[in-house]
This record gives sequence, C-alpha cells and structure tokens, in this order.
Amino acid sequence: MTLNRRPTALIGLATLAPLLLANAPGPLDPKPASPATVAAQQAMARALPADSGRDAEFAARGFIGTLTDPVIKDAKGRPVWNLAAYEWVDGPAPASVNPSLWRLMRHLKRHGLFKVADGVWQVRGFDLANMTVVEGQTGWILIDPLTARETAAAALALVNRELGARPVSAVIYSHSHADHYGGVRGVVNQADVAAGKVTVIAPEHFVTEAASENVMAGSAMGRRAQYQFGAGLSPGVQGQMGSGIGMAVATGEITLIQPTDTITQTGETRVVDGVPLEFQIVSGSEAPSELNVLIAPRRVFLSAEISTCTMHNILTPRGAKVRDAHAWAAFLDEAATRFAPRADAVVSSHCWPTFGRDAGTAMLAGQRDNYRYLHDQTVRLMNRGETMVEIAEQVTQPPALAQQWDNHGYYGTFSHNAKAIYQHYLGWYDAVPANLNPHPPVERARRTIALMGGANKAVAAARKAMKAGDYRWSSDLLSQVVFADSANKAARALLADSYEQQGYQAESAIWRNQFLAAAKELRAGKTVSFSNQSADMIGAIPTRLLLDSAATRFDPAKLGGRKLKLNLVMPERRETAGIELTGITMLARMEANAAPDATITGPRQLLLALLFLKMPLSQLEQAGLKVSGDRAAVESWLNAIDSIGGTFNIAEP
Repeated sequence: MTLNRRPTALIGLATLAPLLLANAPGPLDPKPASPATVAAQQAMARALPADSGRDAEFAARGFIGTLTDPVIKDAKGRPVWNLAAYEWVDGPAPASVNPSLWRLMRHLKRHGLFKVADGVWQVRGFDLANMTVVEGQTGWILIDPLTARETAAAALALVNRELGARPVSAVIYSHSHADHYGGVRGVVNQADVAAGKVTVIAPEHFVTEAASENVMAGSAMGRRAQYQFGAGLSPGVQGQMGSGIGMAVATGEITLIQPTDTITQTGETRVVDGVPLEFQIVSGSEAPSELNVLIAPRRVFLSAEISTCTMHNILTPRGAKVRDAHAWAAFLDEAATRFAPRADAVVSSHCWPTFGRDAGTAMLAGQRDNYRYLHDQTVRLMNRGETMVEIAEQVTQPPALAQQWDNHGYYGTFSHNAKAIYQHYLGWYDAVPANLNPHPPVERARRTIALMGGANKAVAAARKAMKAGDYRWSSDLLSQVVFADSANKAARALLADSYEQQGYQAESAIWRNQFLAAAKELRAGKTVSFSNQSADMIGAIPTRLLLDSAATRFDPAKLGGRKLKLNLVMPERRETAGIELTGITMLARMEANAAPDATITGPRQLLLALLFLKMPLSQLEQAGLKVSGDRAAVESWLNAIDSIGGTFNIAEP
C-alpha cells in the first residue's frame, strides 16, 4: 500500500530544541541549534514533498544479511569502518540536522547484502560506494570494489558466506574515483590478473584520470576532502551526518590493479564469464573517465554515478575537473531512452536501486531535466551578463523537480553547481576589472577591517547579524576578521558558531561537513590529515605519469637555474626514464638521455621512495640503489623537489 504522509522529520524539532538549548557547552564543544536554525528546520520540513514510503521500501528490498561484527579492521587490528556508526539515526529529526538530510540518512544507514534481481546483488553500506555482484558461469563479476582493501574483502566475504563461495572472475571499474576501484586487492590478486584468470575492465583513459586526481592533485584534494567528508567529525546529531551519497569514506588501504580491457564507446559489448554486458560511455559527466553497464540477461542497468539518490556535483568542493552539465544531461537522456526500457531495475554505485521499468526511466528522466534546467538557465543568465554569484542566487529548483526526492541537493546543490557551470564556460573571472588582480586574502582582510573601524566594530556587527539569524553575513564579516588577525579569539569562536548553524541547516551533507569541520578546526585546531594515496596506488600508475606528478613539486629556484640530465634505470621493469632539468622546468621522457650527468639504477620502488617519500639518498643506496656519475647533481635535484603537501589551513590564513 502506498502511503501519502508528510515527513515525520517535522515532529520533534520544536520539542527537542529547548533540550538542546538548555545545555551549557564548553568553549570547544558544539553549540545547540539556535532559534533561527530551529525555525529554518521547521520551514524546511513543511516544504518537503509528501513521502510515499517508496524510498524506504526500495532501500530495504532484497535484504539477505550483514556482518555480525560491525567493525571492519585492517591487518594490524585498527578499525577502518563501522557498519553500525549510524544506527542511532531514527525517529524525528533533531533541531541540529536538516529534516530532509535526516530522512536520507535513515535509508543510507542500511548495510549488508541485497538481492536486486536473479543473479545480481549489491553490498551496500560497507564503504562510501556500493559493490555490485553479478553471477557468472564460473565466478563473481564485481563492479566497483569499494575504496579500501579491507572493506572490499569484508564485502566479498559476506557474499561468499550468504551465496556460496566462488572465485572472482572479473572486476569492472565504473570510473576513475578511488571509491570505485581502491579495494580491488581485497577481492583479487595481481598474479591471477596477470595469468588471465581475472579480467579487469575500465573505461578509456581510466589510469590517466585516476593518476590526475589522486597523485597529480592528490595533496590539495586530500586536504579539501577532509572538509567535504567531515573526516575530523564524529557521527552525531551535532556532527557528521554522512556524505549525501553514502555514510563516509573508509580509512583502509587504497589499492589499484591496472585494467586488462578497455571500453572506448557506447554500444560496445563483452561476454564476461558467460554474461553478456553492454556499455555506455559517460566520460566527462560525473568523472572524466566513466562507464555504465547494462547487465542484459538480468535486465539490470547500472548507471554508475550519473544518477543516484541525490543531485550530484558539477564541481566537487574537494576540487576536481569541472564536469559538463550539458553532456551529463545528454547521457541521462540516452540512459533513459536506450537502456532503462530494457531494465527492470536501475542500480547505481551509491544509494539504493530503483525498481520497475517505468520508475527507473522516470528517475533518469527527472535527473536529466534537473541538470539540463540548471545548465540552460545558468547559461541564459550568463549570456545576459550575470556573474556566477548572481546566477547562483537566481537559479533555483522548480517545484516540479523538487517533488522528486532524488533531485534534492544532499550532495551537490543548485548554488554550487550554477557556479561550476559558469566556471566551465567562462572560468573564475567575472569580467569586473576590480576582481582581475585583487589583493590576496590576508592583505585584503586587513585593509577591509581597518576601513570598517577595526576588528571590534566588525565583530559587533557580526554579533548583530547572528542574533538576527543572518549567518551568511556574520561568517563573511568574521572570516575577514580572522584572516586579518588569526589570533583574535573572540572572532574565531564566533565564526565557529556562525559556521555551525549553517551546517545544521544544510540539506547537503557535504555542505554540513564543510561548515562543521571549519567550526571544529577554529575551536580545536586542525585534524590529522588522511591521504588518498598509497604505495600500492602509486605503484600501479605508469612511471611517466608519476614523474610528471613529481615535476609539479619541482622548484627551479632551489637548483639555481642549473641545467642537468639524469637517467633513471629500473631493471626489473625494463624501463629507463630520462630527466631533463632545463633550468626552468623538469621534463620526463621514457627514453634515456644520451649523455647524462648521472644515472640512478634500482627497483622502481626505491626510486619512488626518493621522489614521493623523500627518503635520504644514502639510506636508499644501502637498500640497493646505485648512483653513477655526479652524485652531487642528484642530491641537488632531489633537494629541489618539495615534499608532498601536508595539512594546510583553510578556515584561517
């Protein structure tokens, strides 16, 4: 029976607020929801669409079982994932959580093995992403083996326990984001892949794009991802509330095995372990290298990440290449018209499935319209001369689209995405000459605060704005004060409070995470950084790409304009790389220099330790690395390569 009821999230907002407000938190503790936030949450709850109960039913359908011990640990016994971390999410929404987001987490918290169709299952809730399992003639075909070795191994163990043990015959990477390939060594080993026992399928340019995101720009993205995913926050009503597409990111080991087969165009087919598969290439949408899969005989279409239970990001806050919203909408249209009519279920690499041919087609069409409307209206206003900030204020979601729960902004938002579309076409510059060459943030903040009459006046104005519930303006003012003087304790504390209330009100889980992460760091300092790189991940990237990544850390000033030629010889790989230092740049070629100043010979692992771990040359020479020629030149080159970036400031200068 279909129910037509308003979200229960509204119940309890007013009743819980006094309890929260009655607490007396310390200066470093989270604050309760303010009266302005309580009012905002109540208004949001009233505006939400009626809840038919369909999503709850789809999220629970087909449940088979889960692990009895919810904590997944690494080889050293350290926890990397807790399946039960969000079990407490139930009942009415508290005042400190957007009621729409609370509803989403009541569904996303489900974990275990779920049957989708005969011969197709998903393991959900074991990581940020889902692992899709297809029964082949001889073994399991696994699509998207999660983020970490440990969570993927636990997911496969559950599959074998519940469905009967079978070998893995194939792995498919849907796209080049780490949560869709990082656990591969938890389900297969390199030897079986090399022997042809396991096929690894990926879209064209997969390795290049994985390297671009996780190695080339890995340091900056890793730090920004702490804010996006709330890495320093604990799950709770005043803390982390998932990520909008899943619960969190597993902290285990990211691994990578290079693909053995590549899909280059839509319509390509493969028979994998006896199962006919048809692929749709959707590169340039959610990822620069991405594919969807029609599991033809099982009538299941996997839409990877171009459709999920939420509007996605055209540009993620952690940073990535800007996506093409126009192409994204076109891919969704193709999926809705070409693939969904042949499927009885549409599954994605996040969230729960949509069951039924008509429902799946409608979901894809609705998300198509969402992205296309956002794209077209942004471009319309852009061509009228509106700037990205002005456009973000004007382009709002039509009520007809907002009635579809999976068009809500739990991950991406209309505001952020409109700015991203503007950036895609026109870049960061809004054509206002005052913004062409402004002062950097600290200098601008100091001048602005001085013009306002000093920090005390700015803080007083911010307090007035906060009392009125105008947190956007208060955080704008207070951020200027903090950037002008990061030691101003009153401004830091008040800015943290302002950020926190905006986090509580956010429907987007990752907006919430960013606001709350900044609040926590302003109060208690930076959290420990996590890395989206690993030795195994780096080891799987082609040498040329790794050397190009190292070149982005080369500081020619430290070499004093000196020109050098070096050869790197890796006998076990039968590879030789030539490094040319031009006095300005570092160039890497996969061929030897004719007359090098020095040659470094040894296993690639030791050479990478020089460049990425910055281990001393003398220490690696003891491990077997050999240097011939001008050793001092090698030392000079290594000293000119910066260490991989650490935990830099974000909420303060």
